[in-house]
Amino acid sequence: MPPSLPLADFFTAPGAILDVRSPAEHKQGRIPGAVSFPLFSNDERAQVGTCYKQQGRDEAVELGLSIVGPKLATFVAQAKVLAPNRAVRVHCWRGGMRSGSMAWLLETAGFQVTLLDRGYKGFRYWVHAALMEPKPIVTLGGMTGTGKTTILHTLRKQGEQILDLEQWANHRGSSYGNLGLPPQPSTEQFENLIAIEWSQLTRDRPIWIEAESRMIGSCRVPDGLFQQMVSAPVLQVERSRQERIHLLLEDYGVVDRGALLEATVRLKKRLGSERTQQAVNFIQEGNLAAAVDTVLDYYDKAYHYDLKRRQVDVTSIDVTGLQETELVNALVARSRQLNNLQPLNHVNPFNTNANSSNSNALSLHHSQL
Repeated sequence: MPPSLPLADFFTAPGAILDVRSPAEHKQGRIPGAVSFPLFSNDERAQVGTCYKQQGRDEAVELGLSIVGPKLATFVAQAKVLAPNRAVRVHCWRGGMRSGSMAWLLETAGFQVTLLDRGYKGFRYWVHAALMEPKPIVTLGGMTGTGKTTILHTLRKQGEQILDLEQWANHRGSSYGNLGLPPQPSTEQFENLIAIEWSQLTRDRPIWIEAESRMIGSCRVPDGLFQQMVSAPVLQVERSRQERIHLLLEDYGVVDRGALLEATVRLKKRLGSERTQQAVNFIQEGNLAAAVDTVLDYYDKAYHYDLKRRQVDVTSIDVTGLQETELVNALVARSRQLNNLQPLNHVNPFNTNANSSNSNALSLHHSQL
């Protein structure tokens, strides 16, 4: 039987990561970079599970073998395409029969095979633990249209640490947030993505995170991380209303008009019938600046309400007219005053002896995203 490695060692092992769970399991959540390589289809997995419950383990194993048998040659041929160097890493849900069976087949066919100890279930345990690890945060606040996401990316270019939750959620966090973006991942996959990112951020300097609600579209920010976010000091950027409208037009000016209308109508209960109709009329007339101006008041009120609930220190910086370098320098200088960076205990959910190897493993894997 091939070696079964803990997560840190599994990540540094060579080869493509083959997820032999069903396509539905893989779609719901997966190790970033893993390829769906199902032993059973969704229907076949359901058949085997039903057989196990109704007739017992032996009958379920026999049924599984009868299903898998005709596929063996196909599995080997597909693996050769995915891993021409004949090195693969294989996992299933909890490191059981599915991954063991596939590992036996591929090893017999001449592959170098590595298994993941505790499977995807163990990876999810690590995700939950990693997202509970405390780190110093500066919340980047500001009303809609202040360019917070662009500021985050500029901060990263300047060497600052950021966690862009909207990037991983494929959503900008409003009724218009999904326009022009790919479909959102499941909340489970969202957690997987940000856990890997979070694990690579150090605790010796601030981590910038945009002020977000608990839900970013359909993705829920994990509780452990969210509690850190809402307790962190807020650096709030302020711009003139004219600048905010201009920045919003850069994001949404090229979006399909029909999609803009649908997103605006969704705001009717919050915006009110009269204002909603005004905004709709402006969009239909092609006057997007007036439409943006019409809905901004609602978003401003929602932002102030959310900020008030946090009950944390808020420091405002007016960045109207500032160039990117000036803006970032001002924010970084102020952030250094907001965080008292005390040493924190390292969370090591896999109880390994080498924290550095674990960090390197995740960095290596993240490069595959």
